[in-house]
Amino acid sequence: MPTVYLSLGSNVGDRAAHLRAAIAALPQAGVRVKHLSSIYETEPVDFLDQPWFLNCVAEAETELDPHALLEALQAIEAQLGSKKEFRKGPRKIDLDILLYGSETIATADLQVPHPRMLQRRFVLTPLAEIAPHLKHPSWPEAVSALLDHQTDPSQVRKL
Repeated sequence: MPTVYLSLGSNVGDRAAHLRAAIAALPQAGVRVKHLSSIYETEPVDFLDQPWFLNCVAEAETELDPHALLEALQAIEAQLGSKKEFRKGPRKIDLDILLYGSETIATADLQVPHPRMLQRRFVLTPLAEIAPHLKHPSWPEAVSALLDHQTDPSQVRKL
């Protein structure tokens, strides 16, 4: 089974409860969580006029192919009542595929590695916590080195 890395985030309502509910829903969707980062409170990026997020990263295994995994994550978001009113806006829960093994995927609905993950402190910090030596073939360095060279000025605080 391929190892996948998922990013989870919430900035509406009971953020911690939304993260717990999404994590609890993963096994029923065919995703076995192996490691989970700490939860971090993170400053919004791109659209700044919204509440701060709680974010974490999960390392998991799945027999689902990448597109089936995407559909499963979107189903969890819908099940938990998450609606994105507009791109980059507030959301009850957001689940993203960061990595799917060492694959590179570029389709209309799915890009892996996640296209902006290397520019996002809120992704690299929890990822470096659970997989500091992880290196995708398309990256120049491992996660911990990428975080050390990060220029994203947004705040990320471990809870």
